Amino acid sequence: MNSFQRSLIEKAGYDNGWECAKTDADGYVELASALHGAGVRIGMCATGEVELEFRSPELLEELLRSGGAWVKREQMIVVDEPTLPDVLRLAARLARALPDRPLRKYREACELELGRGEYTLESFSTEAEAIVRRRVGQQIYRASLMDYWDGRCAVTGIALPELLRASHSKDWAHCASDAERLNVFNGFLLAAHLDALYDRKLMTFDDAGNALYSPRIDPHTRAQLGLNEPLRLSKIDPRHLPFLHWHRFVFENAPEA
Repeated sequence: MNSFQRSLIEKAGYDNGWECAKTDADGYVELASALHGAGVRIGMCATGEVELEFRSPELLEELLRSGGAWVKREQMIVVDEPTLPDVLRLAARLARALPDRPLRKYREACELELGRGEYTLESFSTEAEAIVRRRVGQQIYRASLMDYWDGRCAVTGIALPELLRASHSKDWAHCASDAERLNVFNGFLLAAHLDALYDRKLMTFDDAGNALYSPRIDPHTRAQLGLNEPLRLSKIDPRHLPFLHWHRFVFENAPEA
């Protein structure tokens, strides 16, 4: 890798969420960020392609699942040079959303707002403190879902933020820990009308992501809501399934009247 190529990689990193850069002893560029904690080691192939080796296997798998124009080679992905900024931008966005980053952000925000080091919702001492923790947690959860789903409804693709809601699969009140509440896989970013259905257990999804509806939604109402055509999640990860199973159990056992 020559100095010009190194400069291009560093600039692509800086412009797309990786503000820290250094060159290691082998001449590879290492990028990192304090904003999401991820790291990547980048080199040039003899063919002119770019190799990216991410520290986190989880982040690598998410990138591969996103279906971008790159290929996996051992524990790296390989892209052409013009694609590098897009890959780095997507990786930074996903890194901000994946566990345990939202939980760390939540703890830091609570410490800042409450001025002390007890962070769990289970241990709040006053109603006011509980309200603060819930507000902070829900803001961070929404931001994480916006990152993970690229600001688009997980079903319809609607991209207007004002119409999008952060929907939990396992309800906030029933989660056993802050980690569950803030887990980006414990729910979906949904358009407002789908969020209302999902929140009230009038709609759920099967393990393949296909939408299922309560018999309480009659055909006329389904038509009015635009639900006559089959709907499904644009993607689903195995880590969604434990939370989705909880939601589906409640859905299947909900009273019909």
